[in-house]
Amino acid sequence: MMQKEQVVEMAKRMRLKALDLAYAAGKTGAHLGGALSAVEILAALYGGVARVDAKDPGKEERDRILIGKAHCVLAYYTALYEIGYLTEEELNMFEQDGAFLTGHPQKDVCRGIEYAGGSLGMALSVGAGMALHAKRRAKEQRVYVLLGDGECEEGAVWESMLFASKYRLDNLIAIIDRNHLQSDGSTLAVAGLDRLSEKAEAFGWKAVCVDGHDVGQLMEAYCAGTDGRPLAVIADTVKGKGVSFMENDPSWHHAELNEELYRKARREVEEEDGACRR
Repeated sequence: MMQKEQVVEMAKRMRLKALDLAYAAGKTGAHLGGALSAVEILAALYGGVARVDAKDPGKEERDRILIGKAHCVLAYYTALYEIGYLTEEELNMFEQDGAFLTGHPQKDVCRGIEYAGGSLGMALSVGAGMALHAKRRAKEQRVYVLLGDGECEEGAVWESMLFASKYRLDNLIAIIDRNHLQSDGSTLAVAGLDRLSEKAEAFGWKAVCVDGHDVGQLMEAYCAGTDGRPLAVIADTVKGKGVSFMENDPSWHHAELNEELYRKARREVEEEDGACRR
């Protein structure tokens, strides 16, 4: 496992590489906003906490990591690259003709991808099943599921939360990327989504709220005790984090990055000292 300072540097590399991949995708465009909000979430998970091993990807006792908000693939794929699941050559084929790294992750196309994302609201159900399976077989295994806050408008998410609470799945961790935006606007305006921690607690979970760009807070939250309950880590983030013209702008949910904007974005990330993520 990496130390906090190493995870901060990993996150910075991921953010820069995400911009490279989005630019290389050309007119196809890429999901930038929700990927950049999730960079520290995934860096802290893969680099600092989760028990995964690229040298033994099929190990039964490995932790499972499922990505519900599949639009964060630029953060997801760069995290998999950082820990050795992907080669640089494979990563650089993102969205290219004939490549297996597409705009939504596909299960089993490469090591480390446990779940095929794209249908919002389904990942937590799958994760709850995995967690129950592990508990019934006394496996020392944790299941992490990354959800978008817009995704939490799906009723299946809350059915899964009831299920996980009933069966006391304290090996299940839902991480909610609370960037307050979805493709159609703010989550508050679209469906009135608010008070997520209170909702999670009401469904029998332990809820922990953190700064989703502070890797130290994230790593600590992922390991929090739960008194036998499943854990919801609500990570307050900024959509498009690290790039001034993308931050809190829903038009960057999916967009094309031209050369001028690419160079400006990269320069801003390169000049960031990482202090807010420490």
